[in-house]
Amino acid sequence: MSKLTKITTVAVLVLVVCVVIILKQRTPTTSITQDDVHTKPIPRLVDVGAKKCIPCKLMAPILEELKKEYAGRLQVDFLDVSINPGFAEQYGVTIIPTQIFYDATGKELFRHEGFMSKEDILNKWNELGVELKTK
Repeated sequence: MSKLTKITTVAVLVLVVCVVIILKQRTPTTSITQDDVHTKPIPRLVDVGAKKCIPCKLMAPILEELKKEYAGRLQVDFLDVSINPGFAEQYGVTIIPTQIFYDATGKELFRHEGFMSKEDILNKWNELGVELKTK
């Protein structure tokens, strides 16, 4: 092999290794569960808050209940702005907690600032014409 061929081969290998490292870092470390895979689009409730915020702490068990009770019919996400401050800007949030209701197509239907009870959340879905029947 000529010197130029050897240098080119090493350069290509270094490039491949760099690409693999970059892709590996971008791959989520959490595994996807069956609950995360939906065959059809479903409504989504996004709660933007922080784990240290008192109203947010009060919302946490409600969000977990909704996530379990309506699995496969409602996607419930908590976005922590203390971990990723970019969420506030991305979702146009100025006060936490803020709950954002999306239809199955991703269109925002409603948003609420402050604590929101489970009953109020379910009533709002009903008002918005989204029927969430329990199992």
